[in-house]
Amino acid sequence: MLSGVITLLVTSCSAPKNITYFKDVPDTIRQKGIQQAAYATPLIQADDILQITIQTLDPTATSMLNQSGASVPVAGGTAAAPVATSVSGYLVDKDGYVVLPLIGKITVQGKTTDSVREEIKTIAATYYKDPVVNVRFANFKITVLGEVNKPSTYVMPNEKVTLLDALGAAGDLTIYGKRENILLIRDNNGKKEFVRLNLNESNIFSSPYFFLRQGDVVYVEPNKSKVSSTDLSQVKRISIMASVLSLLIVVVSRINF
Repeated sequence: MLSGVITLLVTSCSAPKNITYFKDVPDTIRQKGIQQAAYATPLIQADDILQITIQTLDPTATSMLNQSGASVPVAGGTAAAPVATSVSGYLVDKDGYVVLPLIGKITVQGKTTDSVREEIKTIAATYYKDPVVNVRFANFKITVLGEVNKPSTYVMPNEKVTLLDALGAAGDLTIYGKRENILLIRDNNGKKEFVRLNLNESNIFSSPYFFLRQGDVVYVEPNKSKVSSTDLSQVKRISIMASVLSLLIVVVSRINF
């Protein structure tokens, strides 16, 4: 009885309070305008995988160009199926190049997919009439860890990915996720950049970190309620082990007597 009362007191004292997103948005019909952060198109880096297609009026003429390069293993899978998988595309080598059939060797590192598309289109136009070129990331991956329902590495379907997109792919935060202190880890020119974000406030939409970059890691810290429940479980296990040990000592002492 006493242990039940203690359990109730511990869990009620540690009940999460900040579980609502964007709490500062008024609960009325009045609209609140929020300036969204400017989106910066990501730049292609070494080891990226690009999906490049060239289409013309004669599909057979460009069939060799659209072999999609090599199949490259990628950890994590897709947002719909977070498992290990592989993607097909052209791997950017250490020097920042990709090699396309007929088109040849092209420098892509430090460029956007839009600029690479125009460059390839210009070259392809010398061989084909009115070619249509598409260039996109095939391995735009984001890792979501911690108190989410499906922690994993996700290959996103496009390059314009927000923090909410990543959390949605991971099945949203659990009730134990610390919404006011989301940690974003980003590689920035060879250094690790650590940023804290607050989902309780609507100004997160104007944060320069609202749009994610390739390779970002999002970590959701557990709140006090989760820590308390974990500690309580450990106390219960220790109590059970102590009771069993005490019982064994009594039994052994009586047998020896």
